[in-house]
Amino acid sequence: MPEYGVDAAYDRGDTVCVIGAGMSGLLAIKNLCEYGFKVDCYEKDSGIGGSWNITQRRSPMYANTHLVSSRTQTEFPDFPMPDDWPDYPGHKRVLSYLERYADHFGLRDHIWFGSEIERIEKADRGRFDVIVKPTSGSAARRLRYAAVVIANGHNWNPFVPEYPGQQAFRGEIIHSSSYADSSRLRGKKVLVVGAGNSGCDIACESATTADRTWHSTRRGYWYTPKYLFGRPSDQLSQRMSWMPKGLRHKVTEYVIRRVGGDPTRFGLPRPDHHMHQSHPIVNSHILHHIGHGDLEPRPDIARFDGRHVVFTDSSTAEPDLVVLATGYRPSYDFCDPELLGTTTGDDGFPRLFAQMFSPSSETLSVAGLIQADSGIFPLVHWQTVAIAKWLRIRASDPERAKQFRDRVVTEAGTRYTDGKMNDSPRHRLEVSHDLYLDSLARIIETLDKESDGA
Repeated sequence: MPEYGVDAAYDRGDTVCVIGAGMSGLLAIKNLCEYGFKVDCYEKDSGIGGSWNITQRRSPMYANTHLVSSRTQTEFPDFPMPDDWPDYPGHKRVLSYLERYADHFGLRDHIWFGSEIERIEKADRGRFDVIVKPTSGSAARRLRYAAVVIANGHNWNPFVPEYPGQQAFRGEIIHSSSYADSSRLRGKKVLVVGAGNSGCDIACESATTADRTWHSTRRGYWYTPKYLFGRPSDQLSQRMSWMPKGLRHKVTEYVIRRVGGDPTRFGLPRPDHHMHQSHPIVNSHILHHIGHGDLEPRPDIARFDGRHVVFTDSSTAEPDLVVLATGYRPSYDFCDPELLGTTTGDDGFPRLFAQMFSPSSETLSVAGLIQADSGIFPLVHWQTVAIAKWLRIRASDPERAKQFRDRVVTEAGTRYTDGKMNDSPRHRLEVSHDLYLDSLARIIETLDKESDGA
């Protein structure tokens, strides 16, 4: 296209383009290569790891970030984390794990660092033209690929809500993406907004560092401790997977109440939903800091008023610093919305079959666009296995591939959750680990049957 200063595309034949070299991109490279594809991966930053690489400009990591899913529930099925690692490794260990994974499977040879994707466009025979521009400012290139796997992550584009009077607030407001460590909180009065895992972590850090800390949340939540009966809580949940899901949820809620107590006693609203209807908050310290008077719970913000913040219960706070731990939104500026099933009012959230296949293109997939109630690393592994199997069948047996596609494309937008999941933007990507894993297993089994000629 003339607007990119690019004329004819350089044809890469049967090569697959992967966008992003974070966790999802690395898995895509490895599994595509195992199924015989040549792969070109483009990474905007200078190193691998994506969100887990705190040195990269778009990483949401802060110094004290740790996994909220335990090691054994997070590791890749074919590349375990070291047995002598702690139950909940920090971001440095996770990055080293991804680096060792990349080196073990020789993935770096497929990655072009400092390369930004400006545009992907449909070409002939289901292929895509990918316009790549080096971040150094060199001229863009147009390359033609057999397929594209988008793996650019969804935790780098901050969502910043707007409240009445916010622009005139005389304190400082930052998003949690700009939060590096607790030194920024020292000696200040701090308001943390948001009850996600990052918001709760930062609120707890502030409780031990700042002069005073308020924590604003919109509703009541279930706060799951990292340990139950001396074991990581997600391991205990996994051990109960044999139970009917209704019974399992009741038992889990009973245990949380017995361990943590009544949240209303701590000034928190009672949860208005069951545990499986909201993304789990895994934090062992919230109630501890509230009980010690170091953290003051508050409801949602009603408005800003000069130096003050007014909450919906008419109480006020006068913070020096407001940290908006209000999450992120997916961003695919390089891609036409219809390719991802995105429509007006979706807040940029794609609607994909099985959370990975484009509803309008057989050769476009998205890896890692999920949030789960346990570790997502193994889920994305099986996602990329399914993508690789699908592309291989499409290349080797187009008629069988069409039959499979006709069966599954109508399921775009299906939500793999237990019961009625909250329909807030924060939960659009939510999947139940077990339900989604079962779905991936069925997809892979079906693709295997297709490839066997069954």
